[in-house]
Amino acid sequence: MQEFAVRELENAIRDVPDFPKKGIIFKDITTLLKKGDLFASSVDYMYDHYREKTIDIVTAIESRGFILGAALAYKLNVGFVPIRKADKLPAKKLIEKYDLEYGTDQVEIHKDAIEPGMQVLLVDDLLATGGTALAACKLIQKLKGKVVGIAFLIELSFLHGRELLKGWDVHSLIKYETE
Repeated sequence: MQEFAVRELENAIRDVPDFPKKGIIFKDITTLLKKGDLFASSVDYMYDHYREKTIDIVTAIESRGFILGAALAYKLNVGFVPIRKADKLPAKKLIEKYDLEYGTDQVEIHKDAIEPGMQVLLVDDLLATGGTALAACKLIQKLKGKVVGIAFLIELSFLHGRELLKGWDVHSLIKYETE
């Protein structure tokens, strides 16, 4: 991806200070998504990175990850599986808890969402500390799926989330090196 394209995507993302709590600068991608050409380019750049890999299914983490993941699944011509936050799935599910700065959270997947041996691409909008993505990968592995890649629109490199995801192909389009 060319540097100009990265800057164009980055410039379309709005910073929202003190959200969801004081001291956090939230990267709001809705301002990028509303621009059809930039939304399409984001999905196309992710597709370009993974199109030569064998991928049986795309999973994505709630909620903004669903937007990118579903579009990428469509482009790859594979199915889509949502990984949800607590108490959102109606059928039998697996749960993986993970730590936050201020407590714990959990993600869930239906027990029949991934068949053993499936090649799985995980998608989310943002990589911060990596806890949510790691929990999602653990769910995929519990179902005996193989994580072939983890794709993000944005990576906050200064939080070192990539370190939790060592051993997997982690790909992000936009990297913020400092707060």
